Amino acid sequence: MLKVSKGICTPLSRLLLMRTHVRSRSYGTVIQGSKYTPEYTQYLTLSNGEVGSYFHDIPYELDFNSRTVNMVVEIPRWSNGKFEISRNKEFNPITQDVKNGKVRFVNNIFPFHGYITNYGAIPQTWEDPTVESREEGLKGLKGDNDPLDCCEIGSKVLAMGDIKKVKVLGSLALIDEDELDWKIIVIDLEDPMCDKVNSIHDVEEHFPGLLEATRKWFRDYKIPTGKSANKFAFGGNFKDAEETMSIIKGCHSSWKKLFEQQYGNHISLPAIKRAGSGVIHKSSVVEDGKLPSEVAKWYYV
Repeated sequence: MLKVSKGICTPLSRLLLMRTHVRSRSYGTVIQGSKYTPEYTQYLTLSNGEVGSYFHDIPYELDFNSRTVNMVVEIPRWSNGKFEISRNKEFNPITQDVKNGKVRFVNNIFPFHGYITNYGAIPQTWEDPTVESREEGLKGLKGDNDPLDCCEIGSKVLAMGDIKKVKVLGSLALIDEDELDWKIIVIDLEDPMCDKVNSIHDVEEHFPGLLEATRKWFRDYKIPTGKSANKFAFGGNFKDAEETMSIIKGCHSSWKKLFEQQYGNHISLPAIKRAGSGVIHKSSVVEDGKLPSEVAKWYYV
């Protein structure tokens, strides 16, 4: 195993990490339906062509030495469509969230446009909604029943479905409608700034204002829909990389329990079907749906 001291990736070690990851697996996608419609579905495909799960079949590959983990990109920076790994559909494809029969978009909160980072999830993690936290500052809170969310802060606008090796920098404990919803701050291992950014303090130095903007965005993004501002645990302070690595490891342990069938039928658990049965889907891509005009509106909150 490659050893990198104190969570710092030198250019050589970073290259070796990326090459090892790229050699080991090959992924593709199958797209069905029109983007920005309820029918849109993007499936993960494996090297043998069969359908896999973005949630369950991509390894999380957490490495405490290099402080790296895998990320699935759901939403490119500066876009508004609320795409996510489906909790309920078989094989957990990426779909656009739907409410009252209509696909959902996040509002633009001045001065931001859409999501202010590349947004996605850490595969093979799960924020357990059946267990109340006992940790000081989080007592009584339950998970949101999804994989861990992550915010990639690099310079490149990534693409939906990208699978990236990222460096863990810290985390923010969002409380969203009384559920614990961690936001993991990461940077793409291929980003030019990656070697200079190894902690949440480095983010403050090299990306001045970004952490405060991130906190403000997550606090306010639901206000235009008529909801209250979100809250944070720990006074809105960011956890450091070391603590965040333990959070990710704990949510991986929770994910493993999904397959032990310990929960019965008293909650709506995520679908757990994954590759292995040779299921193959064909693409049926059609022209993107039209973005509603209100998506361009700015809100002042």
